[in-house]
Amino acid sequence: MSDAVILRGARVVDPASGRDETTDVRVEDGLVTDVGRVSANHAEEIDCAGLILAPGFVDLHTHLREPGREDAETVETGTRAAARGGYTAVCAMANTDPVADSAAIVEQVAALGRAAGLADVYPVGAISVGLQGEQLAELGEMATSAARVNFFSDDGVCVQSAELMRRALEYARAFDAVIANHAEEGSLASGGHMNEGEVSSVLGIPGIPAEAEEVIVARDLALAKLTGGRLHVPHVSTAGTVELIRSAKTRGVRVTAEATPHHLSLTDDLVSGYDPVFKVAPPLRTRDDVEAVRKGLSDGTIDCVATDHAPHPPEDKEREFDLAPCGMLNLETALGVLVTEMIDSGLLDWMRLLEAMSTAPARARNLSGHGGPIAPGAQANLVAFDPTATWVVEPERLASKSRNTPFAGRTLKGRVVHTMLRGRFTVREGSDADGQR
Repeated sequence: MSDAVILRGARVVDPASGRDETTDVRVEDGLVTDVGRVSANHAEEIDCAGLILAPGFVDLHTHLREPGREDAETVETGTRAAARGGYTAVCAMANTDPVADSAAIVEQVAALGRAAGLADVYPVGAISVGLQGEQLAELGEMATSAARVNFFSDDGVCVQSAELMRRALEYARAFDAVIANHAEEGSLASGGHMNEGEVSSVLGIPGIPAEAEEVIVARDLALAKLTGGRLHVPHVSTAGTVELIRSAKTRGVRVTAEATPHHLSLTDDLVSGYDPVFKVAPPLRTRDDVEAVRKGLSDGTIDCVATDHAPHPPEDKEREFDLAPCGMLNLETALGVLVTEMIDSGLLDWMRLLEAMSTAPARARNLSGHGGPIAPGAQANLVAFDPTATWVVEPERLASKSRNTPFAGRTLKGRVVHTMLRGRFTVREGSDADGQR
């Protein structure tokens, strides 16, 4: 029997080509072979009426924890969560144990991704040795390794040294790589556990002011302009940061930016119950900040959505608020949160949302084969989802080894039905294609 599949009657929304029409897509030998009204011709037909078919989602910011913290997540469980969320590519952050600051570690992470076979895993290399912010890591070695790393970040730790950040941006130009810095000025953020403001004052929890983020972003934008390097601003959380990026883009600075589902939907008043599930870095901000980040995503100031999927086992996360680590799960809920918060509210249309989840992040990291277009000859990295389906987030049913989702119990709209990686189903009819769920 042929391995050809026809995805019949989906609404194809492809930001890479601008296509938005109801049609058929034929997939064979890992590639899209036809788009249009195609005959069966010995192919399996799958009814996709009522579904939106788009390029598979790409996440620039995923913590897979392996090696070192396999109690929280593994590459296999993290990419299974990714596939269920419609992702065909994820970028694994460097704060593993040992740190991904060498060719050996990034190649190990990439190999684990290939072995799992559920999403393409692109390692992110550390900027500094051991995330210590003192000595530049071997960026060139990682860039020329088998993992071909072209994205570097000490995420979770800010590069406080302007001199080191400058050198990273300059050195990365040699291989057109991107430098992303966790923006949090240490002396302003020291001792803080949530957003500094009215809520933190009432609760008596030490806060982190918006300026802790904005000071570093302003500095890094200036350094990107100075060096001509490529800067990426992760997890934008404040109105001031949005304005800084907007201004920098008008001046020709080579900068891209991301927002997370939680910074697009949740506010600092949720911390009022002292539940550590709402503790994240950067912290949840005010309603005005959320509205500014939403507008920034809508008008393209913020290029893309990234999950900052950060799993923690219960014994670590479920502690006193000041002792709990920062981080939230997001891979399986990102689509639902964005449809519920951004599409239903009219803040985004489907083309812009799917650009932010697929085409723009793939472009930001030059990920060939991802982000579309859905056209003959292109790799069949695809997601099909029901934009009207509602579902309740049940932490115990998530693929992740951890359960720290801030959306537990929430009803979300928009559910992945099929995910396809190079023509092979990783999720089919809403279930793992290998029968794990």
